Amino acid sequence: MSSGIAGRVAVGLAIGTVLVAGCARFDESASSPFTTEASAGGSGVEPKKPDDSPSQVPRPTGPCIDPDPNVIATCLDSASGLIAMGDGALVAERRTGRILRVTPVDASTPQPPPEEVASVAVDGSGDGGISDLVLSPTYHEDGLMYAYITTGSDNRVVRISEGGGTKEILTGIPKGATGNRGALEWASPTQLLVLTGDAGNPGAAADPGSLGGKLLRLESPSSGTNTPQVVASGIGTAGDLCRDGKNGMWITDRTAAEDRLQHLDAEGALSVAWTWPDRPGVGGCTATGDGVAVALSEGKALAAVAADPATFAVTTAPAMIAQDKYGKLLGATASSDGSVWVTTINKTDGEPGEFDDRVVRIPPPQGGGSGPD
Repeated sequence: MSSGIAGRVAVGLAIGTVLVAGCARFDESASSPFTTEASAGGSGVEPKKPDDSPSQVPRPTGPCIDPDPNVIATCLDSASGLIAMGDGALVAERRTGRILRVTPVDASTPQPPPEEVASVAVDGSGDGGISDLVLSPTYHEDGLMYAYITTGSDNRVVRISEGGGTKEILTGIPKGATGNRGALEWASPTQLLVLTGDAGNPGAAADPGSLGGKLLRLESPSSGTNTPQVVASGIGTAGDLCRDGKNGMWITDRTAAEDRLQHLDAEGALSVAWTWPDRPGVGGCTATGDGVAVALSEGKALAAVAADPATFAVTTAPAMIAQDKYGKLLGATASSDGSVWVTTINKTDGEPGEFDDRVVRIPPPQGGGSGPD
């Protein structure tokens, strides 16, 4: 980043006018999935409670047919970004660069193979590849998506058409042996937030001349000509960006000392909401009725974090849902049925089972327990 760019750095940007409350990625139809406990506030939207009871008809057996009725897709390569779309979702395979459409089926029906929507060339070595994707605000008219990817020379943001054509939007984000993950989220229909990793160099996160370890804002990203503005610095290995259901954003990242859940408020102030000294590998996040759900890789669970509805402060330890049931989790999104869908990364980071890697629906915990058995 040039000195002219650095001069435009504004950590305390007033983003309240551009953060649109109550919708996530403009196509995620459930802004209020399950809560961990009764809430005095939250989004004010009563979520639909999914039917998580197994079907009376057993699911057919065979290759890539997981008997678990909560498994949406199987036999994927390690999956990263995930976007709910209607009754299904788009999921990105980190190392292959494929973007797939997956759809749940009745438990008595064999799971159909995912439909490939687009593919982009990526460098999937280390933790690189395709980390995250968001739909264009006008996706239903133009079929465009934006993705955070790793190439042979850098990390970057590109625009992808359903036919597979790409356009460079932001290039030159530092690349390293680790710390290449990034995340995307819309602040408004014309402003895109980009969370970048530090590429294994914590010094880059504090360097105003580096695009690494930052939360950036792009104005009119479809033009591909705007200079990114720095909203916040000091990011470690990037986890995810997700709306808080009101006027701000949740941010997850990993540092050498701890994993963090941070909150960016409507005035642009960044605060640490919760830390995990045991470093469970925070990844994807999605807003819930009373806080936020965070996918954990090393923790092998979905962490349900309750937050104060007014201040977004977190004062109680997150509840661990579906722990040790599906292995290492990375992507997360709110589904239209009120549950949280997650992706697994067991093929590259864990101990893969017969049906890995998978997209899994995690329903609300029953009776306040630790999640589905």
